[in-house]
Amino acid sequence: MTIVIRLVVTYQFSKDLKMIKKIFAVSLATSLALSPIAGNACTSFLLKGNDGGYVYGRTMEFGLPLKSQLIVIPRNYQALGVGVDSKPGSGLNWKTKYAAVGMNGLGLPVLVDGMNEKGLIGGLLNAPNTAEYQKVSPAESANSIASVQILMYALTNFATVNEVKAGFEKIKVNRSIIPSFHNQSAPVRMTLHDAQGKSIVIEYLKGDLVITDNPVTVMTNDPAFREQLNTIGNYANLTPVEKNPIVINGATYSPPSSGSGLHGLPGDYLSPSRFIRALFLSKSAPTNLSTDQQTHTAWHILGSFDIPPGAISLPATNAYGGGAGGVEITEWTVVADSKNMKYYVKMFETTNVQAFDMKKIDFNAKEVKYFDLNKPQSYISIN
Repeated sequence: MTIVIRLVVTYQFSKDLKMIKKIFAVSLATSLALSPIAGNACTSFLLKGNDGGYVYGRTMEFGLPLKSQLIVIPRNYQALGVGVDSKPGSGLNWKTKYAAVGMNGLGLPVLVDGMNEKGLIGGLLNAPNTAEYQKVSPAESANSIASVQILMYALTNFATVNEVKAGFEKIKVNRSIIPSFHNQSAPVRMTLHDAQGKSIVIEYLKGDLVITDNPVTVMTNDPAFREQLNTIGNYANLTPVEKNPIVINGATYSPPSSGSGLHGLPGDYLSPSRFIRALFLSKSAPTNLSTDQQTHTAWHILGSFDIPPGAISLPATNAYGGGAGGVEITEWTVVADSKNMKYYVKMFETTNVQAFDMKKIDFNAKEVKYFDLNKPQSYISIN
C-alpha cells in the first residue's frame, strides 16, 4: 500500500481549539504529506482457531523506510477529519468510541494496520490502479474524510463488519490531495475482519463506494477485488493432497518429490499471484489448532511473502513506487489474535517478534501512545 506523507504543517487553527485538537490536527496534516513512501506488495489473510477465535496476518512492503511505530488510540479521543481542502478539521470530526492499536508511519496518529478492543482487525493496502474516491462538494466536506483515515475511522467507531457497512454508507471519502504524491489522494483499499470471522473489502472504484463480502478472507493489491475472486476457478486443480503417479501403457511416472498437489501455485510477487498463494496456503492450514496456536501457523504462511532485499527494484515511473523508486522490502509483518487480544509485529531489521497485549492498555487515556519497535536483534542462548 502507498501512504505518502510530507512534513507540511502550514494549517492555521482557530485559537479557541483545545490544545489536544491542535496537536492532532498538526500531526494528521503531517501524516498526509510525508515524502513518498511506497507500500507495494501487501498481502493479508485470516485463519480460524478451533476455539472460536481468529488470527489475522499481513505484510507491509515499502520502497522507502516507513519508520513505523506501534500506537494506541484511546477511547473518547478527538479526531479531526480531513476535508476537501486537504486540511484537518474541515472534514468529519469524531470522538473515538473504541480504543485501537496498530501500526503508523513516522510517529503519526494514522493507522495503516490495526485491531480495536472489540476484535475488529484490518489494514490498508495499496491500489493505485483502481482507487478513485468520491466527488465531494465543499458543502459536503464536513461529512467526509481522507482516504488515509478510513482504517482509523473504522476501528475507532465500529465493532463488526456489519456496522462498518452501515457506517461507511453514511459518509464520504473525498479526493483531498497529498502534495508529495503528484497532488493525488493516497490510493488504498481496506480489508476488515471481525471477531465473529466475517470479512469485507472496502474499495472506491470510479468514484463509488464498493463493499464486497470476502468469503476467502484473503486480500492483496490491484486489480479490483471482485476481479481477483473471479480468478480462483482457474486454480481448481490445486490441492494440498499429493498426486498419484501417472501410468501410461504400463509405465509409471511419479512426481519428483512431495508438493505435487500444489504444482502450479504462483510463486512470484505480483498481486494476483500472491492472492492465489495466500488463498491456498491459508485454506490448507490445520483446523485442529487453537487460536493461540494458529498465530504460529500465520507466521509460517507469512514467510512465503517476505521479500528479500533486491528481489524487487522499483523505478520512479512505477505507480507502486510512489514516484520515488528504490528497492522494495517487507517493512514489517503483523499477526493479530482477536480472541486473546494480542497484536504481534516483526520488523524488517530483526527476526524478533514483539507482542502487545491490548487487555493491558489504558482505554481511557487522554493521548495517543507510541511504542518504538526498533529493538536490537535478540537470540535465545542454547549454552
